[in-house]
Amino acid sequence: MAQSFAHGNYSHTQKKARGGGGRTGRDQARRTLSQNFIVDPDAVARIVEAAGPHDLVLEPGAGEGVLTRALAGTCGQVVGYEVDPLLAGRLAARTRDDARIRVVRGDFLAARAPREPFAVVGNIPYSITSKIVDWCLRAPDLTSATLTTQLEYARKRTGDFGRWSMLTVQTWPWYSWELLGHLSREVFRPIPAVDSAILRIERRSQAPDLPGYHAFVDYGFTGLGGSLHATMRLRHPADRVDAAFAAAGVARDTVVAHVHPDLWPVLFDRLHRTG
Repeated sequence: MAQSFAHGNYSHTQKKARGGGGRTGRDQARRTLSQNFIVDPDAVARIVEAAGPHDLVLEPGAGEGVLTRALAGTCGQVVGYEVDPLLAGRLAARTRDDARIRVVRGDFLAARAPREPFAVVGNIPYSITSKIVDWCLRAPDLTSATLTTQLEYARKRTGDFGRWSMLTVQTWPWYSWELLGHLSREVFRPIPAVDSAILRIERRSQAPDLPGYHAFVDYGFTGLGGSLHATMRLRHPADRVDAAFAAAGVARDTVVAHVHPDLWPVLFDRLHRTG
């Protein structure tokens, strides 16, 4: 499910409520819970293909179950979380004879992560995208998360703007971030104000041991010196900073957000771990 941070006028997708007001109770629920459902079969197929097969999948915001049933065709077990009791009840009733699907009537963010390898796949609400991503990154046994997000969010996290966010840099040694394509707003009902994207976060097979790396990146993004090189010279000897940037191939005047995530571990190794 997706909803733009910009509150668009979706009246052309909704039936008028009798007695005035312009919205039914279900319309209000959709707005409150950020319910924008994928109605295009090709879009659903693209998400399933991007996610790939898994033994266990957790789906935040199962909604009407279009993606849930599609995932069941390629995955062993799909656990769909739906906070809307009406939708959860309907989906549970429709799928009660399908052993591959289990519907949980509750908030995905309150779920306990499985103690076995699992993936997360979902058409998630824009309003809680960051919370869902944080939940995924904290789950020890998560293998990947394939999510529909606001296009701008996916571009920001994957460096598609030519800039890298601090969250991406901090998690890069352990997770890859990839934008796997755009989804037009027209594939959703109600139609949101902006386009979406398929974002895939995948755990890397090799997990390096980098204690202190998150704090190192956090300090680098403070911008205290105006550039990353200048910021690091406030904390480390100038000759060591110069040598570290030369080893990483980063120009001294490079803006912090323009430093590729692959180069941060080099700087960390030269400045923090050997310091």
